[in-house]
Amino acid sequence: MITPQQIILAVLPVYLLMATGAVLRKTRILKREHDAGIMHIVFSVLVPCFILDQTLGAEILRNFGTLATGAGLGFLFIVTGIATGWLGAKAIGLTPGKGFRTFALASGCQNFGYAAVPVVEILWGSSALALLFVHNIGVEVAIWSVGVMLISGDKRIVWKRLINGPIIAVSIALLLVSLGLDDKVTGPVRTTMSMIGIGAFPIAILMVGASIADLAGTEKPSWKIAIAACIVRLIIVPALIILAAKFIPMSTELRQILVVQAAMPAALVPILLARIYGGQPGVAVQVVVATTIVSLATLPFVIYHGARFLELVPVAP
Repeated sequence: MITPQQIILAVLPVYLLMATGAVLRKTRILKREHDAGIMHIVFSVLVPCFILDQTLGAEILRNFGTLATGAGLGFLFIVTGIATGWLGAKAIGLTPGKGFRTFALASGCQNFGYAAVPVVEILWGSSALALLFVHNIGVEVAIWSVGVMLISGDKRIVWKRLINGPIIAVSIALLLVSLGLDDKVTGPVRTTMSMIGIGAFPIAILMVGASIADLAGTEKPSWKIAIAACIVRLIIVPALIILAAKFIPMSTELRQILVVQAAMPAALVPILLARIYGGQPGVAVQVVVATTIVSLATLPFVIYHGARFLELVPVAP
């Protein structure tokens, strides 16, 4: 079985990279004016190359039932998280216009990509990693449909928001897999793709750390919001996801993905959505900062006990 030491060693590089990003920001080596250009390259070039390199040739992607279940559960658990956050907002007395909807969205959405990818890769290997990108399509659909409708009050869904580098890369990979052409992408083209993609998530995590350094201290902290966010994001939702992973029929790889997703802190995306759609960005900032800090302690605990409960074994002893 997986050991606590393996979990800590798997997640520690993620937090060290975040800390490095924060230090680079505070020392102004990584300046704010660089952020847009760096993230544009990461999101539009590096991450798509990484996704293609990891998914082409993955046998797990040849099973349509597994793909549908993975994307469906990605959607379901974001909606479940938002609903749990909604109840949490009610419990602490938030009201519409004062952070109610922003809290529900921010506490309900886990950091499903940049922080989760390296942990899945280290613990479970390439097969689970390939399936993670399909799972994340469901997550993206939930955030940009249900999440945007919640925070904006607009019942329309603008599907063009889902046209982005990662989703295009996953779509191309699935098309090539379905046609049996994925094994043909080899040689210098595949090597170049791998070389471009290898830096995607280290750089992205550095940027997350820099962003958190920017956010910390920008809002007057509310212990009520911070504690409620940690209860929703790091206790209740993880328990619901792991219980579902235990009793819903699914592949081992999907269970491996879900136990990592369950342990993740809040995502940064709701901060952006709150700014765009008239929410309360300060509330989302507090949720992100609080859950990220507390997850230093809870993330190894959730993955360790979740993996034991689901009888999962790491890729290497």
